[in-house]
Amino acid sequence: MKFTSLLLALAFVAPAFAADSPNTAGLQLYSLRSQFKLRGVPWTLDQVKQFGVKEVELAGTYDLTAEQFKAELEQRGLKAISSHFPYARYKNDLDNVVKEAKTLGLKYAGCAWIDHKDKFDEAECRDAIAVFNKAGEALAKEGITMFYHAHGFEFEPYGDGTLLDLFLRETKPEFVSMQMDILWIIFPGQDPVKLLNQYSGRWKLMHLKDLKKGVATGFLTGKTDVENDVTLGTGQMDWASIFAAARKNGIQHYFIEDESSTSLEQIPQSLKYLRANGFE
Repeated sequence: MKFTSLLLALAFVAPAFAADSPNTAGLQLYSLRSQFKLRGVPWTLDQVKQFGVKEVELAGTYDLTAEQFKAELEQRGLKAISSHFPYARYKNDLDNVVKEAKTLGLKYAGCAWIDHKDKFDEAECRDAIAVFNKAGEALAKEGITMFYHAHGFEFEPYGDGTLLDLFLRETKPEFVSMQMDILWIIFPGQDPVKLLNQYSGRWKLMHLKDLKKGVATGFLTGKTDVENDVTLGTGQMDWASIFAAARKNGIQHYFIEDESSTSLEQIPQSLKYLRANGFE
């Protein structure tokens, strides 16, 4: 009887320890796109290794094949968790996207931009819903989860909500998950904590990106000056509330993304900030 009671007690205690365990801070390699192009893949990945990062997210393989890029990662103890692929490839080259994702050993394959004209509209949103449901099903057959990275323009009003609400209602949860980029939630004037709670379970990955203080918000362009990306903890974001909501709602992978021209200098400072806030 006592042993059974102990097991029951542990069953309730274990999740609390899990919730308090450190999360891993990874890096979206697009942050170093200039270095990849100017200095090459080996030199740039050496810098990533020196940061102490173990998990990365890709946005291309910089003129290497998937096999070659994976080998470069493995030589440095880096693991590709996820990658972004262009929307047009999901529409027109899905078989090869699935093949590359499988070759890279990805857990997640995503898209960070839905091609659209002017303001994002319902027809474009519904087209994307169909594309992602199909792609997600194909990827799921290989054990890979499809995700969409919202970019801010999806918050165009629709019905009693936004086009992002439509997208989340109509994409199939078993095939399409979401990645939250904090800057692209704050810049269009939205609340990341509210969205994490509202669509709990849909968000699987997160981009950690801070917005320079003083930059106006409330725009649905999906674009802002890359120099508005600042070291984590120095911008507008309420990271304590965001981290608490992210952990509560099951975010599994976190990646710094710093698109600024000074990313090479800012990334180590952002990692220092994260490690002081419970990240490994």
